[in-house]
Amino acid sequence: MTKVVSTSLRPSLAGAFSLIELLVVIAIISLLIGILIPSLNICKSLARQTVCQSRLRQWGMAFGSYASGNESYYPHIDGRDRCGDMEPADPAGQADWNYGWMDLLPPYMGERPWRDFEKYEFPGAKTIYHCPSAKLVGEDDYDYRPRRNGFFSYAMNSCLELDANCWPPYHPYSDPDGGRNNMASFLKSTRIKQPSQVILLFDQLLDPQFGYNGKKVNRSAGEYSGAYPREFAARHKKGKGKLGGSILYADYHVEWTKSVWKEDWPEDLEVPPSSDSNWFPY
Repeated sequence: MTKVVSTSLRPSLAGAFSLIELLVVIAIISLLIGILIPSLNICKSLARQTVCQSRLRQWGMAFGSYASGNESYYPHIDGRDRCGDMEPADPAGQADWNYGWMDLLPPYMGERPWRDFEKYEFPGAKTIYHCPSAKLVGEDDYDYRPRRNGFFSYAMNSCLELDANCWPPYHPYSDPDGGRNNMASFLKSTRIKQPSQVILLFDQLLDPQFGYNGKKVNRSAGEYSGAYPREFAARHKKGKGKLGGSILYADYHVEWTKSVWKEDWPEDLEVPPSSDSNWFPY
């Protein structure tokens, strides 16, 4: 008698992949991943750049609001970042300590001022204080302690300290009546000749290796809230891999630029020439 075997119990091979077909599928998937990952990285980079520029615009609105309520004066360039741990007694130090832009402007945006943060708790990359693309490198690469004392990825143009100061006899620390200008500011914003060209706030260097326009190590990178051209950071891509930084100008618009370094500037430049219309307001 012939034994009948049920065909329903036999494994079906008709829909199975051969080894070669599996390898082809894997190769195609790997190729697609290889194509997509760079595109995703570019999208993430563009998103961080957009956030960075949005934060700069918010700072611009805060600068404008402060100036409109303070006789058109801007806040002080520097803050307690240059003062150390002890509150200074002299008027010049008090100006830095009490009137820095990072202390006076955040409340206009509903944010905590810099002075309200404790050591090791200073605002990080997800806050209004920083560009999300800015990253610290190894602690030993700096001459200061960024994670302890805080650091800045935005800096105010230090060339804006040009007006007659508001210290004695006009400063409240020496004049009980408050004086003519009850603030420690150095710049009358209404006197700026070309606000659309004057740098107000900019992407500041955080990696010391890229100091002096990438030509020299700068171990104070990110330490100060006011800075000069050598502190400009090229961290945002545009076009075919070109890196540049974002700048808030004195008319409060934001632009990407490849570099602020001029071709005829020496490598060890500290302060730009006074004739440079991007840095000097008058």
